Amino acid sequence: MRKEIIFNATDSETRIAITEDGRLVELHVETPEKERYVGNIYLARIAKIMPGIRAAFIDVGLQQDAFLHFSDVGTTSSDYGHLIGEEGEIDLEDDEETEGGGSSNNNSRREKNDSSGQERGNRNNGGNGPTREPWEDLVRDDSILVQVTKEPTGNKGVRVTSEISLPGRFLVLMPFRRSIGVSKRVSNFREKKRLRYLVRSMLPQNENFGVIIRTVAIDQDEEIVRQDLKSLIDRWHEIEKEIKVSTPSKLVYKEVNSTSSVLRDLLTDDVERVWVDNKNNAREIRTYLEENHPSLLNRVELYKGREPIFDVFGVEQEIAIAMQKKVPLKSGGSIVIEQTEAMVVVDVNTGRFAKRQEQELNSLQTDMEAAREITRQLRLRDIGGIIVVDFIDLEEERNRKRLYDEIRKELRKDRAKSTILPMSEFGIVQMTRQRVRQSVMHSFSEPCPLCNGSGILLSKSSVAHNIERWIRRFKAEQRGFRRLILHVNSNVADYLHHGLPSLRTQWMLKYRIHVKVQPDEALQQIEFQFYLPKNNEDITSKYNK
Repeated sequence: MRKEIIFNATDSETRIAITEDGRLVELHVETPEKERYVGNIYLARIAKIMPGIRAAFIDVGLQQDAFLHFSDVGTTSSDYGHLIGEEGEIDLEDDEETEGGGSSNNNSRREKNDSSGQERGNRNNGGNGPTREPWEDLVRDDSILVQVTKEPTGNKGVRVTSEISLPGRFLVLMPFRRSIGVSKRVSNFREKKRLRYLVRSMLPQNENFGVIIRTVAIDQDEEIVRQDLKSLIDRWHEIEKEIKVSTPSKLVYKEVNSTSSVLRDLLTDDVERVWVDNKNNAREIRTYLEENHPSLLNRVELYKGREPIFDVFGVEQEIAIAMQKKVPLKSGGSIVIEQTEAMVVVDVNTGRFAKRQEQELNSLQTDMEAAREITRQLRLRDIGGIIVVDFIDLEEERNRKRLYDEIRKELRKDRAKSTILPMSEFGIVQMTRQRVRQSVMHSFSEPCPLCNGSGILLSKSSVAHNIERWIRRFKAEQRGFRRLILHVNSNVADYLHHGLPSLRTQWMLKYRIHVKVQPDEALQQIEFQFYLPKNNEDITSKYNK
């Protein structure tokens, strides 16, 4: 598989595309107005504890409070207490094995430390009382150190965890935790053992640090791994200094930008080329590689063509398709992706595809092609949460199994964690995908101001009925003849003047009120405003129900 990374940078936007065999599979966009939060560390304040939903709301200094689920309160949440004037202790097991990649692995780590949590709970209760869960120590207005794991979506704030981790090129540093984990993708037992022994010998004995060894550390020289570990420990020491002089709620560590993040996490030995269309970006990338991965320096190439780089590599066209609900398949079929409040629904259609084969084979071929395209679109659009796919019905169990295996195979290429269930009797496949940041659709778009994102606009006749109901309420309270000025959108104004007699004329005869219609482009189609002519007073809200 040929893998490339393409950087497109302007003064106002940086876009990073990852392609596999010439097809776009991931897109990262960074703009000044869309700040990234994942990875940021805050010295925060507990604003509200909600045992009913097993969560707490944390004031991190942003517009909305962060969400901290009790399952994300680690056994080490109080171990930074010496930094903010509180006491804490630690008792963790070693040689834990988990998937590398940062703070999204808290649940697997927590299962390993049930015994240590039991011991601490017994100590807190004199060795005789019941075990205390870590979240039971949370108290309103207490200080807490948290790290963002998910970007804000819609009206929800960021999601945070109290298990802090600092990702590096080859390692992930976990303060307050004496444990060494290895990515499950490191399948060679000897290499896994070598890396564990190597890292264990490097960790400072007088400090509590845990480490997850990432997949890219395979076959790396000892000195390179040592430098990565030293850099992470130095970074943590700087964070400690910042914590000591900070008060809640304050940002104490900001994660690197998209360019550095992609280089750190995605620039691996299987990347053939890194294309850059900006000299400053190219210099930044080369500097990073000189310090961290000099063997990949020769893969960076500055694009000098006149045509936009995303046009040359076909990325722009792929982005345009990702903005649409309907995605065509080569066979002539299509998939339709619909975003709802609770989940994403995908429908598979055969279209004109119908070869001279029995229906089962036709359905299987379309479903298999759709499965590959759906998993690619999930990565490209960065869709998370619950996903339901309505495939074309398959009668034979072996074909259902083939489709299920194909989806699982394609999902292995995805960095985000996912869970999938076999096809149901109704041809439905259910899955969940880890949600970290907003989808590409949200990055490039915003809700329509006319329909608020519903895709449905109240008709002009319905707006006219609302206006008439307002007039009836006004007439019921105000005796005698009145003069009113009505401000409406120009489309509605034309509708009210249309016909013989027009709606405006009918209202004046029916309610004995003179209505002057004033087109107002500042108003949306569903809006209207009534004013009194004498003092230009807006009286709309007085008679709205």
